[in-house]
Amino acid sequence: MAGDDHYHHRGHAPHCGHAHDAASSVSSRTMAAAVAVTLAFVIAEAVAGWVGHSLALLSDAGHNLADAAALGLSWYALVIARKPSHHGMTYGYHRVAVIAAMINGLSLVGIALWIVWEAIGRLRAPEPPNSGLMIGVALVAIAVNVAITLRLHEGSKHDMNVRSAYQHMMGDAISAFGVVIAGVVIRVTHSAIVDPIVSLLIAAFIVRSSYDVLRDSATVLLEGTPPGTDMPAVIAAIKAVSGVLDVHDLHVWMVGPGVVACSCHIVVGEQTIREGQQVVRAVVQDVEDRFHITHTTVQVEVEGCPPNDMYCVKERHRPRAAR
Repeated sequence: MAGDDHYHHRGHAPHCGHAHDAASSVSSRTMAAAVAVTLAFVIAEAVAGWVGHSLALLSDAGHNLADAAALGLSWYALVIARKPSHHGMTYGYHRVAVIAAMINGLSLVGIALWIVWEAIGRLRAPEPPNSGLMIGVALVAIAVNVAITLRLHEGSKHDMNVRSAYQHMMGDAISAFGVVIAGVVIRVTHSAIVDPIVSLLIAAFIVRSSYDVLRDSATVLLEGTPPGTDMPAVIAAIKAVSGVLDVHDLHVWMVGPGVVACSCHIVVGEQTIREGQQVVRAVVQDVEDRFHITHTTVQVEVEGCPPNDMYCVKERHRPRAAR
């Protein structure tokens, strides 16, 4: 609808620097294909783990299943995040991707706890797995995970949601490599206890890999300062803009992947409105160029004027009332 144009992020207004298009470099079609391939392999690996009595393979299949769900959420987030903003969602749907990333991280923790539970049971009553099957299936898992990881690599640099999926697939490739090692050790030593031990290592790796995703997504949802943003440097950069005397009430937060917002009050000397607009534009452009802050709102205050004085008329300049 026409009224929704007020919320679209298109270029710069006198007091606002609006976001650029934050669409991920990973297409929704690529993510959908990754989901399909991962689900197909989950079924094959789970069957192999069950037939081969390998908890390590079942653990890796569980990890892959979590990744399939993660990729599915990531795909959904990529699609819905492109929906335009409107009266009810003035910032759009960027945080859907952040919520998806948090769900991904929590799902990994749940899978890890299940693996630990099963591994403890196997340590008490070891079952000899089929080492040859373990090695063969794990090698295929490595190939599948590496292929998907390579497709997601570029997008993971800019999009928290894609980075979450990328870390899932990286974790799968590493855990599958652990299964290969376990299979080789079991084949050489005939020790069934290696299988649950490797499963516990996989669980520990899963928990560690989920930590960064949970921390970053929580930072966004709590509107914390984005990682890597040097607030003293931002303050110094704004103060260095010609015409800015001081800055206060500065806030920097992340709306969603690729969309960093900033609001601040700047103090300037007495000047024309046109001159004030030029100072605001310079502030907006500088923080965008130097710190990749894509949506900046600046409130201007004139030196010597009370903050609640709408017209900024100094007391000594007010006309005296007629007697």
